[in-house]
Amino acid sequence: MAGEAQDDCLFCKIVAGQIPATIVRQTATTVAFRDINPKAPVHVLVIPKAHYPDAASLAEGAPELAADVLRETQAVAEEEKLESYRTVFNTGAGAGQTVFHAHAHVLGGRGLQWPPG
Repeated sequence: MAGEAQDDCLFCKIVAGQIPATIVRQTATTVAFRDINPKAPVHVLVIPKAHYPDAASLAEGAPELAADVLRETQAVAEEEKLESYRTVFNTGAGAGQTVFHAHAHVLGGRGLQWPPG
């Protein structure tokens, strides 16, 4: 069920402290941690502590929590001293989503061309 921790979810296990992660920020509703397979010098994931499978379900089911995630992407960028950065939400396997727990990628520290590759 949306909002409830899932036993088989990697990110739910990170939220619960069952799997280690390099946490860079944490609030009452979000956790931000370094991606284990970075695509840029700065690559941080910002996740809601509540489980939603993707950005669309998060926006529909908990818009205030979606706003918290977006606020934290800016806070991460500021802490990492990024003058410019990209925020990405992959939704669905065809878009590259591999963990089905809503999350934002904060990427920076190098040129980010468009369209992405």
